[in-house]
Amino acid sequence: MSETPAENPDFDAMTRDIAEVPAVEVIVTVAVNLMSAAAVKLGLSEEGDTFKDLDEARKLITALAGLLDGGATEISSFHAAPLRDGLKSLQLAFREASIVPDEPGQGPGEKYTGPIYG
Repeated sequence: MSETPAENPDFDAMTRDIAEVPAVEVIVTVAVNLMSAAAVKLGLSEEGDTFKDLDEARKLITALAGLLDGGATEISSFHAAPLRDGLKSLQLAFREASIVPDEPGQGPGEKYTGPIYG
């Protein structure tokens, strides 16, 4: 029996595709992916607490806050403002989901955003 050789990915085409995407779009896409993953880890998806993991959520929220802190000036307030609103919502949801809430300023991402009070 002959096997068909596995297709090799076309790295040149992938590179061209990436080169055509504006940096703003890449940053916003990564931010939205971090937000979505954090929401799932907070138990905010349709599956509820099935995938809830506050340690993982903390990491994702902190990464999102760092990305927005570092990239906000690069993506304009048009893109940054709704992402910041989403980040704050996730931080508040984390505070509500925690059995022992962090002190203001110690929650996920708060070293970038400042204290979140809930």
